Amino acid sequence: MAYASIITTAAKLLTSTACMLMLSMNASQAIQVYKSIGAHGEVKYSQHAPQNGKNIELIEFRSDGRQNNAGEMAGKTDASQSNNTQTAEEQRVAALEARIKEQEAQANAQRCQSLRNNLTNLNVGGRIYEMDADGKRQYLDGREIELKRERVQQAINQYCDSATT
Repeated sequence: MAYASIITTAAKLLTSTACMLMLSMNASQAIQVYKSIGAHGEVKYSQHAPQNGKNIELIEFRSDGRQNNAGEMAGKTDASQSNNTQTAEEQRVAALEARIKEQEAQANAQRCQSLRNNLTNLNVGGRIYEMDADGKRQYLDGREIELKRERVQQAINQYCDSATT
């Protein structure tokens, strides 16, 4: 009976030692690097915690050089593997398209604001004029002002969002 107890104790000790050894091996495979910003704005990397750095970040790397982020799947390392991510050229084209779309939206918003300003001026009343080819003022009569008002309102209805008019 005492012999069985010794074997059980030895087995438990051996199991716990093996677990501790495996844990220490996993810990030794991860490399910790501190990333910080120095006093003059330079980015610094060190295996030792910086003393005078700003925005200190601890980064862990696996033994194969990839970053060790918990809960994140390992990245592809073989170029022959299928790649679902965009290439650099596709990313550049997508960024340019987004920039063009944003510029078009800004230009459209400016046009709409200009049309609304014109309509406000037409609705205020008073004397309204246009400049002719010679640079002289040509004052509009009531009928011409009404036609301009209708055209500007049609343009607002066509080009501006109905939510912002």
